[in-house]
Amino acid sequence: EVQLVESGGGLVQPGGSLRLSCAASGFTFSNRAMSWIRQAPGKGLEWVSTIDYGGGRVSYADSVKGRFTISRDNAKNTLYLQINTLKPEDTAVYYCARSWTSWGPHLDWCGQGTRVTVSS
Repeated sequence: EVQLVESGGGLVQPGGSLRLSCAASGFTFSNRAMSWIRQAPGKGLEWVSTIDYGGGRVSYADSVKGRFTISRDNAKNTLYLQINTLKPEDTAVYYCARSWTSWGPHLDWCGQGTRVTVSS
């Protein structure tokens, strides 16, 4: 059974940082591109970032470029998202998502999400 379990969310002040993690199981993690997507309150899903199967290629939405860093540890089957310089508009539920390909946000599975709230 495919499982993606996110953690690391919480309440943080503007300008703060968080590191989100996603523990993957039930499939060959090292063969798949992985992504982070988010959903702000009252809004639709927004793609945030994608990393290829080996970690050599990454891409980011313009809204997070320069502040967010996606990475992965294939030995630990874990995906990460380092979030710096948080803004109130980053408030959202963040989801880890699997691609059916080795590169690109061709998503076919996602986790339950972890909530990030940016507020003073």
